[in-house]
Amino acid sequence: MAGPPRPALPPLTGAPLVLGTLALSLAVFMNVLDSSIANVSIPAISGDMGVSPQQGTWVITSFAVSNAISVPLTGWLTMRFGQVRLFITSILLFVLASFLCGIAPSIEVLIAARVLQGAVAGPMIPLSQALLLGSYTPAKSGMALAFWGMTTLVAPIMGPLLGGWISDNYTWPWIFYINIPIGVFAAWATWSIYKERESKTVRLPIDKIGLALLVIWVGSLQIMLDKGKELDWFNSGEIIILTAVALVSFIYFIIWELGDDHPVVDLSLFKGRNFSGGVVAISVAYGLFFGSLVILPLWLQTQIGYTATEAGKVMAPVGIFAILLSPVVGKLLPKIDARYVASTAFLIFALVFFMRSRFTPDVDTMTLMIPTIIQGAAMAMFFIPLTSIILSGLSPEKIPAAAGLSNFVRIMFGGMGTSLTSTLWDNRSALHHAQLAEHSGPGNPAFTAAVQGMQAQGMSEQGAWAVIERTLSVQAGTLGATDIFYMSAILFLLLIGLVWMTKPSRSAAPVDAGGAH
Repeated sequence: MAGPPRPALPPLTGAPLVLGTLALSLAVFMNVLDSSIANVSIPAISGDMGVSPQQGTWVITSFAVSNAISVPLTGWLTMRFGQVRLFITSILLFVLASFLCGIAPSIEVLIAARVLQGAVAGPMIPLSQALLLGSYTPAKSGMALAFWGMTTLVAPIMGPLLGGWISDNYTWPWIFYINIPIGVFAAWATWSIYKERESKTVRLPIDKIGLALLVIWVGSLQIMLDKGKELDWFNSGEIIILTAVALVSFIYFIIWELGDDHPVVDLSLFKGRNFSGGVVAISVAYGLFFGSLVILPLWLQTQIGYTATEAGKVMAPVGIFAILLSPVVGKLLPKIDARYVASTAFLIFALVFFMRSRFTPDVDTMTLMIPTIIQGAAMAMFFIPLTSIILSGLSPEKIPAAAGLSNFVRIMFGGMGTSLTSTLWDNRSALHHAQLAEHSGPGNPAFTAAVQGMQAQGMSEQGAWAVIERTLSVQAGTLGATDIFYMSAILFLLLIGLVWMTKPSRSAAPVDAGGAH
């Protein structure tokens, strides 16, 4: 993979280009869908397997851990086996793992199959980016990334809706079986179009120590983030040990990789201003976005009384503008500075989160949906230009490693965003509850009047206290959520400064896109 086998392969045209784009996009869709489709099916899976919902969450954790470890290995694996062979092998093994998940007789077998599924899924996303960029002319590379971006935006929204529908109307194994026809078609179409466009392979020794350190620190960090809230964070000896292991092995990993001749992860990419600035911006923004994906439906269901389906409907419109605007952004990107587009996205995100910071417990559905609809526009202008900045100016042989490393950092920040946001929400809600409780009680005339009013309607004193306590909890939970939305709005504004630390970029990898296969 140190360079294409021919000096320059021409871009695809006509039917092969359409079929190639469809195949690569379907593979990514299947991959991203699977990271979220199981979430709503955990009650059904754990009930069927005779385990607690807490044990059932390992179905999600196991996929996330193995996936996070395998993504940054893309660069080394591509050099060893070639882009096309590695991509198709990943798809076929993903299909096999999906089948094994569906027929799993116990939770242990299901978790093992999910570990395999996550591990083989790792190279699929970065390689789809590299193969897609190689299929289009440099001038149309923004359009290529737009098609790619649409699949990564739609899949997380469809996952919970599709997973819930399948679990309600069929049986949970079908959330895995649906991957089989999609994967087989994607593998066949990719091979038929890209088999002549294989990248050159180089036999490199595997960096065993670097790989071991990567597995240890990523695995420890991911488990710590997943289990932190459940185990009360640093009040748990288990969490403290996991944190220490993750930190020490991470430091050793950095030192080892920087000194090794054939590192398993190419950290030298961070020397590039565009790569480092773009990766930090896209990762922090993704963490904030993913945190809101967790908080908003949870707040709606636990505090405002929405059902899971109703909360899903409030979240679903985010895809409307994302799908409509992605091709427009892709078309415009070669003509304008990507930094302007990314800055506009962050301004819209800041507006969306500011609007959410004004929510109250009696908020109506339309008020909830307006920021969600607007957020779709920000998403369309967020992934594509930042990916364009990250990959700009890189030589063809660096693209799979760069795409793998940037996706790895983004995925890790998504996990951190989820854990930190839910913990912060709990802490802010508890603080607001304590502050509100100080102003209630028999010493407060308004409180006494409210209790007496409910007693006059036939309610017992305990019942009246319970109603007021519930009101306080809803108010505290809402204030905690709006605090997070407000903080997110400020952070999005600060990220604009990071975008402008990168150099001008007018299209995704203008030099390399033609050879990024």
